[in-house]
Amino acid sequence: MHTLVFLSTRQVLQCQPAACQALPLLPRELFPLLFKVAFMDKKTVVLRELVHTWPFPLLSFQQLLQECAHCSRALLQERPSTESMQAVILGLTARLHAPEAGTGTQPLCRKHVLRVLDMTGLLDDGVEQDPGTMSMWDCTAAVARTCIAQQQGGAVEPGLATVPVEVRVDLRVNRASYAFLREALRSSVGSPLRLCCRDLRAEDLPMRNTVALLQLLDAGCLRRVDLRFNNLGLRGLSVIIPHVARFQHLASLRLHYVHGDSRQPSVDGEDNFRYFLAQMGRFTCLRELSMGSSLLSGRLDQLLSTLQSPLESLELAFCALLPEDLRFLAQSSHAAHLKKLDLSGNDLSGSQLAPFQGLLQAASATLLHLELTECQLADTQLFATLPILTRCASLRYLGLYGNPLSMAGLKELLRDSAAQAELRTVVHPFPVDCYEGLPWPPPASVLLEASINEEKFARVEAELHQLLLASGRAHVLWTTDIYGRLAADYFSL
Repeated sequence: MHTLVFLSTRQVLQCQPAACQALPLLPRELFPLLFKVAFMDKKTVVLRELVHTWPFPLLSFQQLLQECAHCSRALLQERPSTESMQAVILGLTARLHAPEAGTGTQPLCRKHVLRVLDMTGLLDDGVEQDPGTMSMWDCTAAVARTCIAQQQGGAVEPGLATVPVEVRVDLRVNRASYAFLREALRSSVGSPLRLCCRDLRAEDLPMRNTVALLQLLDAGCLRRVDLRFNNLGLRGLSVIIPHVARFQHLASLRLHYVHGDSRQPSVDGEDNFRYFLAQMGRFTCLRELSMGSSLLSGRLDQLLSTLQSPLESLELAFCALLPEDLRFLAQSSHAAHLKKLDLSGNDLSGSQLAPFQGLLQAASATLLHLELTECQLADTQLFATLPILTRCASLRYLGLYGNPLSMAGLKELLRDSAAQAELRTVVHPFPVDCYEGLPWPPPASVLLEASINEEKFARVEAELHQLLLASGRAHVLWTTDIYGRLAADYFSL
């Protein structure tokens, strides 16, 4: 339910021209709620004026658009409205060109000057597109265009507001957007509008462009670097990594497809790997490392031993890990600090099972998020692991999609997990009982591509639901939906 204050605020904004005229008369303590309601209801005229006359040094989307005492709706968990985002940007532009007193709806107050507009934390789900909302790519482009236009507008006229505004954003860049984003970052240097990147995600970007972009980023702002689909290999990574390592406050590094090039002499590959390890040792604040689809067989000890502090999130999906890799991780200082662990795509059914169980035991006190998609875990391995798995008392998320589990295995997991009071989401596979003519053991590709008997699976879903109801856990989501934005980002844990 909404509070009376929220309902009154919504009513005030019904007539936008009148609301804009009333802003000087309203207590500034109401501005945060006014902003949320205007953003939610797409009151773009009011929203632009709110940004234009914002009375505080900080305007933060993460603070203003979250669930609050007056409204339980968390707008950060939704794609932002295109109209509302454009209104915010227009309000910022108007503010930069506003006289200190004068002709606007109200003069720009000099007592409280906006210094930081924090637009980070917007939903970046990468799924279905709604033409009425903005993706992170669209947000990046809109902010970049504003920076370029501000610089091209020339010097600020005498008597206009000249206090620079730092705009904090999460930037997404690919081949198509690279050129104008680079221009925006260059334009913001010495400009009244200073672009500051918190999280950078570069997709399918050539090595030289990635380096050029990294050189333009503020070392004091960057929190995460995420390089996707670049297929750098060790040779390319050895060129990029020193430019990443200069960001001493970097907390999250996400790399993919790090492996040797079979066309290179092995001595060059080893030199590149040693250089990569030396650069990794420069990070002092790193807490999350993702090395998905990287060939790390027998090398995990070399990689993790170089780090200066324990990791809290480690993603090693499809890394061809060996038993000695898992044993090392279980005995390392990282295990006891892990909140998130992703071992998807590594076969844990044979000689890796016992080392994996040792790792799970070592991480049981802190683990919140465990992803084991396509790990070849059948009922036998699950039953052997359940006593250790259920000791992970703080576990909130368990991903088991793509494993050859039967209905009996899922029911046993459901019953035993009753002891895990914090568990909220289980992404489970389609039970092998629901397939016809399945080879055994079934390869993950078969489980992912073969058709299932929909009637059998409907009965499975109904039975699981009844078991959850009977155990008083209707709030726990059991689903086969791996695309439902259920996996938590490290920074949200």
